[in-house]
Amino acid sequence: MKTAVLMAALGAAAQAQDGLISAPEPKIPLPAQVLPDRLADMPSQPPAFAIPVEPLGFSAPGLLYFGLNNSFVSLDFLDENRLLFTFRVPGLIRRGTAEAGDATREASSYDERQIRAVVLALPAGTVEDEALWTVHDRARYLWMLSGGRFLLRDRDNLLQGDATLELKPFLHFAGPLLYLEMDPMQQFLVADSREPAEAAQYPTDHSKSPRTPAANSDLAVRILRRDSGQVMLVSRSRSTVHLPINADGYLESLRGSGGNWLLNLNYFNGGSAILGQIDSSCAPLFDFLSEQELLATICTPLGAGKLVAMGTDGRRLWQAQTSDAAVWPLVVRALDGSRLAREAVAVTHPVHGNASITQDEIKGQLVEVLDAANGRVVLETRASPILDAGGNVALSPSGRRVAVLNAGAIQVFELALPPTLPSSVRLAPAIHPPDL
Repeated sequence: MKTAVLMAALGAAAQAQDGLISAPEPKIPLPAQVLPDRLADMPSQPPAFAIPVEPLGFSAPGLLYFGLNNSFVSLDFLDENRLLFTFRVPGLIRRGTAEAGDATREASSYDERQIRAVVLALPAGTVEDEALWTVHDRARYLWMLSGGRFLLRDRDNLLQGDATLELKPFLHFAGPLLYLEMDPMQQFLVADSREPAEAAQYPTDHSKSPRTPAANSDLAVRILRRDSGQVMLVSRSRSTVHLPINADGYLESLRGSGGNWLLNLNYFNGGSAILGQIDSSCAPLFDFLSEQELLATICTPLGAGKLVAMGTDGRRLWQAQTSDAAVWPLVVRALDGSRLAREAVAVTHPVHGNASITQDEIKGQLVEVLDAANGRVVLETRASPILDAGGNVALSPSGRRVAVLNAGAIQVFELALPPTLPSSVRLAPAIHPPDL
């Protein structure tokens, strides 16, 4: 997902911030640990139990889809003792043609496919509920919420479901919804939808958004309150936007001199604050792990990848060197922010920039689970089949369990309690740990 200009006013703000004195770099740099790039045959610890997926109806997609970023699977914890496993059901694709008065549906959204959903009780893997859904494109379709709920995206609609797998209308957009993300507390949504410019200010209530032609559509970027659907900010963009937010505001990176970037938090209630600075030879990518900890993915001057975790007080918590023989990384976080999982596709040689990759150069998919407090790797394993769009790794709400789709089964690993985060970095509201 490419990072784009987030709000129309940010360009001017970035110019205004150029040359400002920012928070200094730490005088004693943190030692950088090196994340492993090996693709071991066995995980660093054995799974506590495994649930075979073939009896559930799952079959692995072929390598011909590799590189297309198609979403085939979503593996999620409903709570500490239940998994929601959804996956594409193979079969013929029904392709349609937009009818008169229905021009908002682009050709790609007519790729109708069936998604099978099953709720699995742990550790036995018994099926508690099941359903069959229809979606109309190949992008990510499911986002997990707290309390055992989830959001399901289909074209211009967001539906909400729970462990019963019953779906109810939640939000409707004036054009196809392309991208969605939330703050760690799940109070706000960032939604990118392709729709006409005149529709950007329309309410997103399910019953009120009109259906209008999309011939001259553009991309609308909104921040909404999740409980009410109230639009707080709206802007236009030429491409999809990754917008890191927490409960206080949204984060932007402002280019300074050389490879210096300022981290500016724009508060929802007005005003902004510089949280610190970071050096990167490429545009850094930021993700909030919890309300007061964020993860920066940056590039060193030599082009190598690096992770830097820092608090919203500007303090560096840890940093880690990433392998240049592992590409297309994805990050999954525990609901309480205590742990994160990073998965990447391991290749046979270092890859930089936009270099192409052939199937012969692919070794597999590597998964690393890290403690958010110190960056320590607590689990290494692989995932199979290789899914470049992710969805094959899940962390339980407390970070005590990890589920990985691998070797024809959902392998579930049980971990020790995660370490406490620094005092300036608070976790999400306490979640009762599992009775393991």
